[in-house]
Formats: sequence, C-alpha cells, structure tokens
Amino acid sequence: MEWVRGDRIGCGSFGTVNLVAPGKYFPKYPLMAVKSCATIDSVSLKNEKEVFDQLGFCPQIIRCFGDDYTVENGEKVYNLFLEYAQKGSLADQVKRNGGNLTEPDVRRYVRSILRGLSFVHAKGFAHCDIKLQNILLFGNGDVKIADFGLAKRRGEKQGRMEIRGTPLNIAPESVNGNDYDSAVDIWALGCAIVEMFTGKPAWNFKPGTNLAALLIRIGVGDELPGIPQELSEEGKDFLGKCFVKDPDNRWTAEMLLHHPLMAGEEEESTSPNCYFDELSESPRCHFDFPDWVSTQSTASSQSIFQENSRIGYSFSSHSLSTSDRIRELACDEAPSWLVSESWITVRKVV
Repeated sequence: MEWVRGDRIGCGSFGTVNLVAPGKYFPKYPLMAVKSCATIDSVSLKNEKEVFDQLGFCPQIIRCFGDDYTVENGEKVYNLFLEYAQKGSLADQVKRNGGNLTEPDVRRYVRSILRGLSFVHAKGFAHCDIKLQNILLFGNGDVKIADFGLAKRRGEKQGRMEIRGTPLNIAPESVNGNDYDSAVDIWALGCAIVEMFTGKPAWNFKPGTNLAALLIRIGVGDELPGIPQELSEEGKDFLGKCFVKDPDNRWTAEMLLHHPLMAGEEEESTSPNCYFDELSESPRCHFDFPDWVSTQSTASSQSIFQENSRIGYSFSSHSLSTSDRIRELACDEAPSWLVSESWITVRKVV
C-alpha cells in the first residue's frame, strides 16, 4: 500500500509516532498512526507486532494493521501501523478535565481496561506498562489499551535485572525479584486510577528525587500508594485489592470485574457487530449491493488491513440506520414471514 507520513503526534524511547495519510490510490481511506524507528533499534516495535499477532482481536485493545520497511534519508526504517485515537490518551483527558475525573467516568474507563487486561492475561501475556499515557480514547467513547512494546509472556524469566515499564507504576515484586507477571498490570492499574482522580502520581515523588529511594519505598516495608480520600468506600476497597504487596493475594482482572465498584448499569455497547446502509430495494445479486461495511468497531478512524499479514485494503466504518426488514432479520426474535409484498422471485441457476 502506498502511504504518506503525516504530522508527528508523539515520540518515545522507541522512536516517533506520525499520522498516516493514504496515497493517491487510496484517497478516501481514514488516517492511521504509524510508529517508526531505525531498523537497528526496532526490538521493541517488533516485539509489539509479535504480541499483536498472538493476541488477536479484542475491542478493548488497539488494533494493529501490519508493518513495513521504508528507506528514509538513507536509513532503513521499520514502521508499525496502528489505529489512530482521535481523542488522545487518558492522560490528556485528565488534563482536559482540570486534573481529575469523576468516579462514574473512572468506573467506565476502568471497566474497559479490565476487560482488555483480562483478555491479555488469558492469552498468557502481561502488558508491563499500564499507565494513563497508554490508554487511548476514541471519538465514539471506546477506550483501548495501547503500547505493547514491553509486553512479555507470563512466567518468562528476565535475563537480567531491569526496570520494565514506568518506575512510578512498578509493582513490589518487580523491584524485589525482577518478576513481571500479570499481577504487575493490576498494581499499575491501581496507580493509574489514583492519577485519574488526583492528576498526580500515586507515589509522592518530587522531580529530582533519587529513583533508588523510590524503588526502596515500593519494594521494602509496608508502605502503599496513597488512596484518595474523596473516593467512595467501594472505590477505596477496589484500590485496596490492587495495592496488595503479595502478587499471589492481589486480585486478578477477572475478579476485579466483579467488584462492587464495577457493578451497576452496564454502559451501552459502542461496538456492535455490523452496520448496513439503508437499501431502497432488495438486491437481486451480490453485485447490486451498495458500498457497505461489516466491522467489529465503530471508531471513526477504524480500518481493516489484510495483505499476507502486511498492509492491504481498509474500509471506513459508518454508523448508518438499518432497514426495518434487515433489523427484523438481525434481532434475536424469530422473523415473521407473513409480509411478502416486497419479496422478489429469483431463479436458481444450476
């Protein structure tokens, strides 16, 4: 696929993130984001691609559309194509709301994050870098986990002592035993929740403070991250289940989904299975169908790419009204075949 590198929208230790504008052969397709770095420095990005390939599709996880290589300014570059999140990250959302979110909003976001983590953990992986900057928001309200560059298979031992992820969100067992299993994501989620409520890290850590001192506080003794007093009792109890020093006694994502804080009316699904354009008449063959899309998400920048697991075609998602007849056929109730005036007799070709 021909594509054009657009404006830079982010950067990190792995490289840069840019918008992607499709080339002249695909002028109508939506924007994506592309993570890029020099091929010699692409270990993290290639690990992210491998993890995406093994995870498969989940509505609460950012979608990967493939990868490719380019040569830019004489240097070979590795590119990873991902969904573009129009509303940025949860960190941006907290700033837009003056430094804190309401408990109902936090509950809604956390429910989606837990569903994503439950899926990731069930697949045998730990994300290892859960933080507000890695939770992305979409125009239709979807919340998705991103940045799997540090993800690893659960139980896979580290070759050497290293800080994997964000120090302020690191779990005690990672400090003490270089252990990065699924439980580290729950501890980090607790830190992220505190930041959603307060706009500040869960640990009181002033810029310039020695990092080793912070790690000692996290790994040694009984000190725990501060829990905001303005939380409901259910919210405080929820964080208490995340901030358990012993990872074996820390609640799992699946357990937390059944915590009272997550109870109550479920949010309406923003990702129905498919959409159909209104049809003025029944099509007589498959060539009579207008342009329409069947997809598993409603994000306005959704795309589907397929070309030998590389870059291929994409299709925009549309949220259009469905015909009454198709709605009847798509519902759980048995269809009524009593009305037949609009049916067209077709001939079976043998």
